[in-house]
Order: sequence, then structure tokens, then C-alpha cells
Amino acid sequence: MKVSFIGLGVMGYPMAGHLAKAGFEVCVFNRTTEKAKRWAEEYNGRYHETVVDCVKDADVVAVCVGNDDDVRQMTTSATGAIASMKKGAILVDHTTTSAQLAEELGAACDKVGVRFMDAPVSGGQAGAENGVLTIMCGGEQATFTALQPVFDAYGKSSVLMGAVGQGQRAKMVNQVCIAGVLTGLSEGLILAQKSGLDIPSLVDCLKNGAAGSWQMENRAKTMDEDKFDFGFAIDWMIKDLGFCLDEGARQGIRLPLTEQTVERYKALSSQGENRSDTSVLLKAVRKDAES
Repeated sequence: MKVSFIGLGVMGYPMAGHLAKAGFEVCVFNRTTEKAKRWAEEYNGRYHETVVDCVKDADVVAVCVGNDDDVRQMTTSATGAIASMKKGAILVDHTTTSAQLAEELGAACDKVGVRFMDAPVSGGQAGAENGVLTIMCGGEQATFTALQPVFDAYGKSSVLMGAVGQGQRAKMVNQVCIAGVLTGLSEGLILAQKSGLDIPSLVDCLKNGAAGSWQMENRAKTMDEDKFDFGFAIDWMIKDLGFCLDEGARQGIRLPLTEQTVERYKALSSQGENRSDTSVLLKAVRKDAES
């Protein structure tokens, strides 16, 4: 199976690497060509300097870029992937986008005989590097089944959530839950610090009980040490939670905790924390707690 991978950021670079290690014939494209060259040398793969050349022979084209506009540039523009893909090939979008974009891409693919699946991922940079991502999928069962060997290369779990767009909606729920867990974890840590509790001992005590979470086990100790450099910048979380709020509005509901979290992240971003990871929410919660 020939796989083309578009976008070699902190997620895409190792994901494409896992595909090469798994034995796929992989060709990559990145807007910064030097990074594509470096990837090709590291993984004994191929790269092209245009999307068109990269995708024209591919059975599967995976995209993992920044936002809706980036995805459109890589897929539906005059120089994008869809117009140059062969009939029957599959386009997979691993970018976290709006559900509306996923539906737009699905329609564009249908017009030219290309299959499509929206498949945002969770697990962050560490999950991509270790090949243990969670993949939330929207599309047809046959397409999902055909993609299992690809997903197995860099995923620990892949679940078909329904029609095109439902993968992105599942990712929205994922981000809302992360926002809530981090808010509670931040308040709990502040109380623990003020009370003189030993944080590593506290985490070991709580992590296997009802309060346990991935965030507690992987971020509580570093939050206690004021370390917030773990790959997923809050500017991306602001984007993701914006999709959640938009989808909530379309469904006729408000998401009050998510609204509050977005405002806290925006304030942190304006204070120069825009490249810190999501656990930096602790600083905003601490400020509110001490005011």
C-alpha cells in the first residue's frame, strides 16, 4: 500500500515515520521542504515538493496540518490533493477541524470518486512518537476497515463514530473533557499546595481511584513544578475549544465551563504563554483562586 502523508509537524512527522517502519511505501510533503528532506533521509522514504506529485499514485493520503484553512489549501485548492488522487483512493484528515469542514471534504471527494474519512487524533506529541494515538473516525464502515493497517501503525485505538463529521464531533467532546479535568486538577493542586501536601505522594495515592485521569498521572507533578512545555500549545486548544462552542451553538446549547476555559487560555496566550501546553491552565486558575 502506498501512503502519502501531508504535514510533518510535531504529530505528522512521527506518524509518517511509524508508517515507514511498518513497511508502507511512504511519500511525504511539507510546506517547509527541508523538513520533508530530513524525514526522507531518516526513514528511507520519499518526498515531493508539491502536493500533486506527492499524492498522484497513493492509495491513502493522510493530512495532519494546522486548521481549516490549511486543510483546504492541502486538499480542495487548485494545487491540493483531491483533484490529483486516483479514483478509489482514500483521503484521511487527521487534523482537528470543524465538523462542517469534514462534511465539505466528504462532498468534494464524492465528486471525483475518492473516499474520505475524518480521523482526528488524541494523545499529543508523546502519543504520536510512541505510536499509541486514539483515532476518532467518521465515514463508511468499508473505508474504516480498509484503513485499519494504516491506523495500527501509529494508533492504539481507532473507533468509527458514525458518518463523516462524527469523528470531529467526538474530538470536540474529548477536548471539552480535557478542559474540565484540567480545571478540576488545577484547583485540587492549588488546595494541596496550600495545605502542604506532598504532590508526588498525593498523585500516587489518587491516580488509581475515582479521581484518577491521564492528566493527573502525566501532568500533576510537572504542574506542581511549573513546567509547561509538553508539545500541545494552548493556541491550538483555543482553536479546538472554539469548534466545541460553535458546535454547541448549532445544537442549541451553551458549554459554560468550556467558555470559561477558553477565556482563561486567551488571557494566558496574551501574556506570552501561547506556546505552553494545556496544563498551564493552572496559572490562570491560581490567579482566580488567590484574587
